[in-house]
Amino acid sequence: MSTLRVTAEPLTIHEHPNADALELAQVGLYRAVVAKGAYRSGDFAVYIPEQAVLPAALVDELGLTGRLAGKASDRVKAVRLRGELSQGIVCRPEALAGADLERAAADGTDFAELLGITKWSPPIPPTMSGDVEPAPDLLPWVDIENLRRHPDVFAPGEPVVVTEKLHGTACLVTYVAGDHGAAVPPAGSSGRVMVSSKGFGAKGLALREDPRNLYWRAVRGHAVPEAAARLAAELGATRVGIFGEVYGAGVQDLSYGANARSAGLGFAVFDVSAEIDGRVHWLDAVRLLDGELPLVPRLYEGPFDPDTVLALASGRETVSGEELHLREGVVVRPVTERWSPVVGGRAIAKCVSPAYLTRKGGTEYE
Repeated sequence: MSTLRVTAEPLTIHEHPNADALELAQVGLYRAVVAKGAYRSGDFAVYIPEQAVLPAALVDELGLTGRLAGKASDRVKAVRLRGELSQGIVCRPEALAGADLERAAADGTDFAELLGITKWSPPIPPTMSGDVEPAPDLLPWVDIENLRRHPDVFAPGEPVVVTEKLHGTACLVTYVAGDHGAAVPPAGSSGRVMVSSKGFGAKGLALREDPRNLYWRAVRGHAVPEAAARLAAELGATRVGIFGEVYGAGVQDLSYGANARSAGLGFAVFDVSAEIDGRVHWLDAVRLLDGELPLVPRLYEGPFDPDTVLALASGRETVSGEELHLREGVVVRPVTERWSPVVGGRAIAKCVSPAYLTRKGGTEYE
């Protein structure tokens, strides 16, 4: 899940093709439905992204009472309004009356705290929870920003790789070489294995091993610690991180033909990191693990083009080989790993399918 920032942004206004009283305000590659005449191209307004939770007073002020998502009708979610996808809210809250929004946009000012806006945290089912312990050596996963919000993360024509984004739950595995910890090491190794979810990992916590736990079942069932130990030895790494998606019926609403309630629990690696000589490197999972562990499908490798990525984000899933249901989206990264000044971190971005965002009965556990 991307970080939550509520910022002032310049707008580009487009005609709504199906409604005379509405228009589309574009922020990055996002478009949000607004009242016709409320804004002009070049105006600045506050953009509240998806997954933001609004205080009741702000919901009421914006005229959105009963129209947002969640039990309290306070969460921003993508919707279709008169046939057009609307992502996020464009507004000028009373609390910012008189504020120089153009200057705020240039300064990158975050208004989330001032407006009382927080980030939605998905619920954690019992199978994804468990007893946890501090894990200072855990290699964490990173929040991935949305390409629609930051379309300039990649330069036009930059060589990139596009992989399918799976709708499961992220599993973090860290192997610490030569460390005799409490967790059982893989056979033939003296290292320590730590397993966590994205949510627990962000708090520096690991899950104690439990055969009933979803993440540990996937890790042991696919011999992930053994693969990590091999990589550590071959790379001369102090720590190796293997990041994968656990999926199947019983995990989320999209199953890819797998079943978490049986031996058919799905697992696919989407990234690898390694600490070598005190520095953490992000590495190519295909080069290191192809044929040893299941990997997320690679859909495209070539020059970066936003339209190509947006097209790949939609369609049918390819994990099962049977196109069982819609695709969640894609993840884009450069062929050569680098730092991005646009997002202030690793150059990587996601793009989510509109059909996925607006599906009915979807689950969003973490």
